[in-house]
Amino acid sequence: MFTTVTRLGVESTEQPAVDAASRATRVGQDIRPSPIGLAEFVALMAALTALAALSIDMLLPALPAIGSSLGVERANDNQLVVGVLFLGFGVGQLFYGPLSDSTGRKPAVYVGLGFYLAGCVLALSAHNLPTMLAGRLLQGLGVAGPRTITMALVRDRFDGRDMARVMSIIMAIFVLVPIVAPTLGQAVLSVGTWRTIFAIYMTLAVVVGVWFWLRQEETLSQDRRIPFTLTRVVGTVRAIVGTRSALGYTIAAGCVFGALLGYLNSVQQILQQLYGLGARFPLYFGALAVSVGGASLLNAALVVRYGMRLLAVWSIWVVLAMSVAFLGAAFLLGGQPPLWALMSYLMVSFFGIGLTFGNLNALAMQPLGHIAGTGAAVVGALATLLSMVCGTVIGQGYNETVLPLVGGFAILSAFALAAMRWAARDDPR
Repeated sequence: MFTTVTRLGVESTEQPAVDAASRATRVGQDIRPSPIGLAEFVALMAALTALAALSIDMLLPALPAIGSSLGVERANDNQLVVGVLFLGFGVGQLFYGPLSDSTGRKPAVYVGLGFYLAGCVLALSAHNLPTMLAGRLLQGLGVAGPRTITMALVRDRFDGRDMARVMSIIMAIFVLVPIVAPTLGQAVLSVGTWRTIFAIYMTLAVVVGVWFWLRQEETLSQDRRIPFTLTRVVGTVRAIVGTRSALGYTIAAGCVFGALLGYLNSVQQILQQLYGLGARFPLYFGALAVSVGGASLLNAALVVRYGMRLLAVWSIWVVLAMSVAFLGAAFLLGGQPPLWALMSYLMVSFFGIGLTFGNLNALAMQPLGHIAGTGAAVVGALATLLSMVCGTVIGQGYNETVLPLVGGFAILSAFALAAMRWAARDDPR
């Protein structure tokens, strides 16, 4: 499978083929022959991407302890420790894309990891909520670098459905991280404190950074780099926002991810407190992550046959139908349906969402190959900032029932479908 994807990806690029020897000897060229194969490339990109997932999910079991330690009075305010990371993540992507187009992909990753480590140090030493939030903001700004450049690196090497297939595999690993992350966080809390989790974040960032430095080649040659100027950045952002298909699918991705973020904001309160799962919370959280990850892996096989847009549209239709039906049932049950019913609904919904992750990102990036770095930045930033707003509204609406969460899923699914319909007017695929 990996050999086939590599061949298709190389054939679909517009850059002329250059043998390894000439690349190594070209004056001023910083692309070197790389020992990395596709399997390791996917693993490395997944590791860089998974750093963001770990920064969220591993910390979820520790939110009550963090709130208690920092003197947080309102339970819903603990959600800000999750939400503010996405604020930094969204804003940071606008910076790293243009930076990578100017200096190359690798330096931009190093800058991001530097900010991330600084945020870990600040959060680790926090003794009040504002300091913690500042550290999480820095973490978000930092992890935006690896996440954004991962998309650009994939876009540098692949195109079309091959890009969607590789991105789906990477995203599958990304969404499988939550299976073990909360359990790991719970285990750390049994032998240490929530501060130990931030020490682990620092260690992982260093390990992945060294791996990236040693094994990943630079994919943006000197002759393809564009100077970093404010005028160029603003002009590029306007051009991307003016591309109907890119903007429409980005909005759709933001709506879908907003539903997931609303879940992440309130899931600890729903499962651990409303349903009294306690230490069993990571098991149920992980079971739902299996549904998302399994769908992403299946999408890697289905997308080549059925196409990105068709799979995304039908998946969101399923989520919308399920959400409307379950919202009515939950309302009749006082906002607290049986746990088995909630888990069944969420597993089906997350399976549908899992079929959209790689597809919506790939659809948004498809017309942006000539500005992959900035394109990845704008797509990621707009989708993340939109999802943060939507997810925060859902999370802060938590009222000891599941109604805000399920209602949020229904509303955002409808908006996502409308955005995809609008985008498809200029997208003949």
